[in-house]
Amino acid sequence: MRALNLKLLRDLWHVKGQVIAVALVIASGIATLSMALTTLESLQKTSEQYYSDYQFADAFVSAVRVPNAVKQRLESINGVSLVETRIKKFASLDMPDFNEPVMGLLTSIPDQGQPRLNQLALREGRWIAPGTSDEVIVNEPFAEAHNLKLGDKLSAVMNGKKRYFRIVGIALSPEYIYSIAPGSLMPDDARYGILWSGQSSLEAAFDLKGAFNDVAFKFDSTSDHQALLKQIDMVLEPYGGRNSYLRDDQISYWFVNNEIQQLKTTSIIFPVIFLLVSAFLTNMVLSRMITNEREQIGLLKAFGYSNLQVGAHYFKMVLVMCFVGAVIGLVAGAYLGQANTEMYAEFFRFPLLVYDFSFVSFIASSGVSVLAALSGIIGSIARVVQLPPAVAMVPPSPDIYHKSFVDTPYIKHWLDQPTRIAVRQIIRKPLRASFTVIGISLAVGLMVLAIQMSDAIKYLGISFFNDAQRQDMTMAFYENQKQEALYQVKRLPGVIDAEPIRYVSVEFINGTKTHRGSITGLESDATLQPIYDTYTQQVVALPEEGMVIGSILAEKLNIGVGDRIYVEFLDKSGLQRDYAVVGIFDTFIGLPAYMNLKTLNRELGEVGQYFMLNLVVDSQHYEQLYQAVKESPAITALMTKQSLLDAFNETVAESMLVFMFIFIVLSSILVFGVSYNMIRISLSERGRELATLRVLGFTKGETSYILLCEVGLLTLVGLALGCFVGWGLTQLLGYAFETELFRIPIIIYPHTYSYAVIVAIIASVVSALFVVKRIQHLDLIEVLKTKE
Repeated sequence: MRALNLKLLRDLWHVKGQVIAVALVIASGIATLSMALTTLESLQKTSEQYYSDYQFADAFVSAVRVPNAVKQRLESINGVSLVETRIKKFASLDMPDFNEPVMGLLTSIPDQGQPRLNQLALREGRWIAPGTSDEVIVNEPFAEAHNLKLGDKLSAVMNGKKRYFRIVGIALSPEYIYSIAPGSLMPDDARYGILWSGQSSLEAAFDLKGAFNDVAFKFDSTSDHQALLKQIDMVLEPYGGRNSYLRDDQISYWFVNNEIQQLKTTSIIFPVIFLLVSAFLTNMVLSRMITNEREQIGLLKAFGYSNLQVGAHYFKMVLVMCFVGAVIGLVAGAYLGQANTEMYAEFFRFPLLVYDFSFVSFIASSGVSVLAALSGIIGSIARVVQLPPAVAMVPPSPDIYHKSFVDTPYIKHWLDQPTRIAVRQIIRKPLRASFTVIGISLAVGLMVLAIQMSDAIKYLGISFFNDAQRQDMTMAFYENQKQEALYQVKRLPGVIDAEPIRYVSVEFINGTKTHRGSITGLESDATLQPIYDTYTQQVVALPEEGMVIGSILAEKLNIGVGDRIYVEFLDKSGLQRDYAVVGIFDTFIGLPAYMNLKTLNRELGEVGQYFMLNLVVDSQHYEQLYQAVKESPAITALMTKQSLLDAFNETVAESMLVFMFIFIVLSSILVFGVSYNMIRISLSERGRELATLRVLGFTKGETSYILLCEVGLLTLVGLALGCFVGWGLTQLLGYAFETELFRIPIIIYPHTYSYAVIVAIIASVVSALFVVKRIQHLDLIEVLKTKE
């Protein structure tokens, strides 16, 4: 066996280019799955550790004003292990470096030290000093957005009065991984910040001496959490607290959960498709390589090596290629996994990182690749070793050829002889040509799938923020306003039009299926934020009675048009209604439900109430409007549509597109590996034929052209087919990307196909340049000999 091992080393060195190309194909599949699952597992463990170490609460509830004495009643509820009372109030912040109004959420912490629940990860500075009323700790994203430092001063309008604070600490909190302002869909750290101040300071500022208006709870792990929520609501109902909810419905936790769920879909479906495609391509390439070794296998048998020894020799060759690919995949997967995990940890601003390389995914992906590679050579080796040595050493008998359409006078007139030879070779070897086309098309299809994600994100932003929202700005208030405030807003500088909008927290119920969300109240003739169906790309009419809901909410509740949906209003004690579903529409973001604003107010026993206004504003008067809003204590925020789109791009788009960029790079490597192997194997299969043509008088250029023309024609077909494959994979993947947070549109822009095709062409050209050099230096005598 020593001689065979030496031969193995010589053969591997002789085909080192193909070894590297095959290894890259294998490595790309292994690295993709390892990176994705490593990122997913690390993020899940990091978030769980963060929530555990900093005592993230199990449940929350807000009220109006609750005496401190009620805390004992909450603590006495069987199953409640810890109660943290606090004050949470909104304030308007005046940031000197920022023209637009800024909303702040002030949350109380003990006058000394950490709270027991939802503890802070202090990044800089110190805790609030006991007895002080002008010190605050700010959340790190807000501090970075405004370049705030320790010792800087902030001014805030609180309860109609302006107060000044000094920053003594910068911190993170598990409660505000995503800090989202009321009425917003995405975090916007420049326009919304979280501030923590001492309990006594906020009690004095908001006239809550001896009282609180917000509570966080820790429950026993064995308790019935839903039953505990009902008991909490009963205790707090006299004080305006009847909307307790679990951490699953806490907005930051819900957003993070949806992001990780989205990443889970990306980390499983996309890499598995990638791995299976790379395994198929490895199988196809190696089967052709081994078939091309027919004469050497016959010669080995003639020297007395058994079928088992010969088979083992080629199995070793493939295992070496797989080993090289696995090592590259391991290194690349570990590096990319750590880099990707650190990127997401920075994105989520976790104060800690639990990195855990997924050896399970590495072993699984390596196993799939090795099995695919070995299965690709088993059939080829079995067919050859069954032949007697004398037969195996003789080149395969030429196929029986017949005249084809390329031999007609008309075709001969238009095609020269080298081109006709290339076309004949494709026609006479349809199976081999088909595999080449399939290999190229799968590689291109993966490239289209990877690039398409940027198209989807771009289209989602355009659809939601341009087509479905036609306002320039959205104005939010501290509390619901009446019709008189609408007239006052219309008199502000630059305001051309204003339309009211209201959000009401509700529980949707249909039998055993429930969903906690909100109803959006709009005027029936609303034009600035109409109900926009992304499937029909039409505005949906809002009738006077009944509800119009999103299709994902309809699916979750198993409800259709004409059915009635039971609604429990969480902010109104005992108010329960059922409404007819009069329309269902498609949307990319959230689980919306709409009602006529007048009808909604009537059900709540109120007249003309709204919480926000959509505005059309003259762009020449933005600065004057910002200044007017800063001077109004009733207005908490003024958000431009562009700022909402920017926030969307910074949250959803950036995190996903970075992930997709890695897939694009790996797809490019896969395309190159497939292209090089296809051309290199074609040269090996046709080396004798090309040398014969040289002997017959063909020039080096003509022989190179014959091979490259054949491969080029097959590549062109593969490119066209690859675009269809990419479209099909996009359709398959699109349905798997549905979460409650957002859905990925199934759309591919023309430039995506162009980019994928260009990358494939470049890979083919680079591969061809490597192979042309070999064709130019063919040793005619050596090639025409039988290899020994």
